[in-house]
Amino acid sequence: MIFNQFFDNASSTFTYLISSGKGREALIIDPVIEKTDEYLKLLNKLDLKLVKVVDTHIHADHISGLNELAKQTGCAKIMGEQSASEVIDIRVKDNEKIKIENIELISIYTPGHTDCSYSFFMKDRVFTGDTLLINGTGRTDFQNGNSYDSYDSIFKKILKLPEKTLVYPAHDYNGKTYSTIENEKNNNPRLKVKSADEYAEIMKNLKLSNPKMMDFFVPANKKGLTIKDLDFQK
Repeated sequence: MIFNQFFDNASSTFTYLISSGKGREALIIDPVIEKTDEYLKLLNKLDLKLVKVVDTHIHADHISGLNELAKQTGCAKIMGEQSASEVIDIRVKDNEKIKIENIELISIYTPGHTDCSYSFFMKDRVFTGDTLLINGTGRTDFQNGNSYDSYDSIFKKILKLPEKTLVYPAHDYNGKTYSTIENEKNNNPRLKVKSADEYAEIMKNLKLSNPKMMDFFVPANKKGLTIKDLDFQK
């Protein structure tokens, strides 16, 4: 299996490329538009055909490369059925399978960070988007986020996965690249709570500033801007 993790320094975003092998079909999760050439370079190097691209949710801190990749490769664009994106080809529901050759992802509806957030489970790993981070959790104070939904998504869904499951989030701000369900249960300070009310109180008091340019990024991702669109606006 080919598994490649990219990192965008500007937004601290992880992107994942998955394929069953050289010369085969490939899938990308949470691409960043400025990194499009980097993704295409690796796809070409490994003779991979990008057939599906997935966003875990509508991002507020960068412009997704989902629509740009589709324009350049003809791949299908996938998000959860609750997404407000105007350019999605396939809208998955909870517990739905996404397949490319020998690779299979199972969608898990995990609202809380946003109302359209999904995680994707694949054998020994789970891609958690902004729902569960490494030693943290995604904020819940915009895009119809909800702390109680976040609690349920994490405690009743993600943490029910096998403890050795690898956790690959959409962001990290402290130099870490992955975790495990077991590590998060034991070490994540936001999970050291006894109730949903206690978790909600923690989230309410984070007092974080909004991501820079959120008012541009969110509608841009709903409309599926491409590099051509961005060049036109400059």
